[in-house]
Amino acid sequence: MISVSDFYKKIFSQKVYKIAVDAGCTCPNRDGTLGYGGCIFCSQSGSGDFVPGASLPVEKQIEEAKALVERKFSRATARGENVSKKYIVYFQNFTSTYAGQAGDEARLFDLFERACAAPEVVGIAIGTRPDCLSDKMLEFLARLSTRTYLQIELGFQTANEKTAEYCRRGFKNEVYLAAVRRIHAAAESCGGFIHVVTHIIFGLPGDSEEDMMKTVKSALAAGTDGIKITVLYVVGGTDLAADYRAGKFKTLTNEEYFSLIQKAVKLLPENMVVHRLTGDPPKRILIAPEWTANKRAVMNELSSLIAKYYT
Repeated sequence: MISVSDFYKKIFSQKVYKIAVDAGCTCPNRDGTLGYGGCIFCSQSGSGDFVPGASLPVEKQIEEAKALVERKFSRATARGENVSKKYIVYFQNFTSTYAGQAGDEARLFDLFERACAAPEVVGIAIGTRPDCLSDKMLEFLARLSTRTYLQIELGFQTANEKTAEYCRRGFKNEVYLAAVRRIHAAAESCGGFIHVVTHIIFGLPGDSEEDMMKTVKSALAAGTDGIKITVLYVVGGTDLAADYRAGKFKTLTNEEYFSLIQKAVKLLPENMVVHRLTGDPPKRILIAPEWTANKRAVMNELSSLIAKYYT
């Protein structure tokens, strides 16, 4: 497997920072197209709790996000390090290829183009659902991928259809499998390349260890280029929080999660790009599991785990 840091360095010959922005979208299972309330685990911000407000122009959002990264640069500069700044703009929250019931995809096309044109930006990443990639959207993104680095991040979460139904995911596994094929085919048809990243959650209510490993295998079989795995965490203001407080399920302990990650990592081929093996829950609304709030401890444990895998 390949770390995302090494993957970006190979492409851009330097470290690249990913900065999150808001495309001003919603989701089909929020606006009534499929349902209301969103996925059961999704916060009111659409899992974009660290993203600037959508009311700001995308150029302003990018500048604000870059300013946060600048703090890291200032510390590195103080240490005498030569820092070159390059960014990938991540349209993170809600469903950033979903134009809503009005179907105004032209607004999104303009937004993606403007993000690509921003200073020091070398590419974009778009978080979306497999069922929200119209032929017109894929055609545009495929053409865009011939001019800049393009990454599409698909929420898959679980291969257990019953668990997916409980989570209100709103699409069948085949829709995800077909989406990966369609993305790659669209890019190849015009000589471009789109890096597909699959999001997976470990610890969803109803998922066994076998289900979680099957989910990883399903993503690999689909042809995903990259993978993100996170533990299920419960945040305030969600229906998942109500079920947790009612005692309907338990979250994973850190020992359980790290054991699952160790098994999942062994399934990954050498060319698989690992974008994340842990989540980053917003502490102000985090309910459980509490151990996820200690990001440094979690990252240290994961680093140790990966080191053991390679020795």
